[in-house]
Amino acid sequence: MSRIGKMPITVPAGVKVEIDEKNFVTVTGPKGTLSGQLNTEMVIKRDGDTITVERPSDDRIHRSLHGLTRTLLANMVNGTDKGFSKELEVNGVGYRAAKEGKTLVLNLGYSHPVKVDEIDGITIDVPAPNKIVISGPDKQKVGQFAAEVRGLRPPEPYKGKGIKYATEVIRRKEGKAGGKK
Repeated sequence: MSRIGKMPITVPAGVKVEIDEKNFVTVTGPKGTLSGQLNTEMVIKRDGDTITVERPSDDRIHRSLHGLTRTLLANMVNGTDKGFSKELEVNGVGYRAAKEGKTLVLNLGYSHPVKVDEIDGITIDVPAPNKIVISGPDKQKVGQFAAEVRGLRPPEPYKGKGIKYATEVIRRKEGKAGGKK
């Protein structure tokens, strides 16, 4: 039995979950609305404020889809209730971030400022010139957008300059002079 798949999902107050017969799920909460098609072979049951996901058999494909389906559904419920966020740090002399309207403006050592527009469902916040917070209800969209912003200037191992996740640790390398003695 899947340890993740068998865990029940509790639906918090203020979140509305609709499941149709073909496992098309729509979740509405204070942070927004998410909808998606989950695998039709999985059995999704709702009992009051708890949702459980069961698999029809112990086939290999059903075992692998059990935990995935439960996690996707739990992420939809948590995202519409609390939301997800990724925090990025900008490191480097002269590197900074600013927000102009719905556009993120980054000075990353190029000859021009790099501009990134917000996409629907994602909000960008710049609390400090070297900190970017990307948030939204859809975990996949938040992670993908954060990865795209990080990809504009990934951190390099010699000086640590670039955009990195707040929890990321950059392994530093010695420079050219480090090998000579």
